[in-house]
Amino acid sequence: MTQFRILMIGAPVDSGKTRPGCLMGPDAFRSARLQGALEDLGHEVRDLGNVVPDAVDIAPRDGLHALPETIGWTQSLSRTAKAAMADGLPIFLGGDHSLSLGTVHGVAAHAAEIGKPLFVLWLDAHSDFHTPRTTQSGNLHGTPMAYLTGRDGFDGFPPVPHPVPEANVCLLGLRSVDGPEQEMLSQTAIRRHDMREIDEYGIATPIRAFLADVAAAGGMLHVSLDVDFLDPAVAPAVGTTVPGGATVREAHLVMEMLHDSGLMCSMDLVELNPMLDERGRSAQVMVDLAASALGRRVFDRPTPRLL
Repeated sequence: MTQFRILMIGAPVDSGKTRPGCLMGPDAFRSARLQGALEDLGHEVRDLGNVVPDAVDIAPRDGLHALPETIGWTQSLSRTAKAAMADGLPIFLGGDHSLSLGTVHGVAAHAAEIGKPLFVLWLDAHSDFHTPRTTQSGNLHGTPMAYLTGRDGFDGFPPVPHPVPEANVCLLGLRSVDGPEQEMLSQTAIRRHDMREIDEYGIATPIRAFLADVAAAGGMLHVSLDVDFLDPAVAPAVGTTVPGGATVREAHLVMEMLHDSGLMCSMDLVELNPMLDERGRSAQVMVDLAASALGRRVFDRPTPRLL
């Protein structure tokens, strides 16, 4: 198995939505022994601690929650991500999904610098394709994919000189996409697969096709894994629960296929809200999935004690 130098980077972002709690996510992942799980697989793992947001001179804007703070996070995480990409395989521990405004922005800058196309796999119940002009909730964790693919409306945010091509984005696990987002997505080349399609054809079919295209292009792959990709029955620690999500087995299959491909260059683990968890089980599932993406196989998993 290929061994990686893995960089754990805490991103305690809690500004992307009004419900608090995601700022505790990075420490929950640490407590669930993410570093040990990856070291058990033979990887070198360094915990770089938590990022802090930049101070920005941006005025708040009516209708948008915590805009200045989110822009500050975007700037600092982009800079951190770009630097980390030159030093290993970063795993960003969130934090709400607005952290990807910065992480993917930085990864895209690194990919452009070394002349490789960037692809993004978005494992989420939501498409996160609103802009600050179209969001009705004002929650900026619903905007990263629009920003990263170069949509207009992100005044005050860092420019996006290296937008991710729409055809290089795969949204998997969708089951909560509002009307305006559906309309905007229908005019793009973004690949989108909802849970009905997964139920009908299986989860391996779209992943296999997407990974084949990444490989054919000689591309780099960023994976953004939201807790609500999973069904809330198995991962309740998220403020945006949507029934009917991926099963644990489906999610592990995706992770194992990612590892088999050898294409993943960076990863987000997002939207974990420990205040909503049950004895840490959501954090543990996410840690197990990250381990699968980095080489743990079914027969490597310890059997839990029943007594």
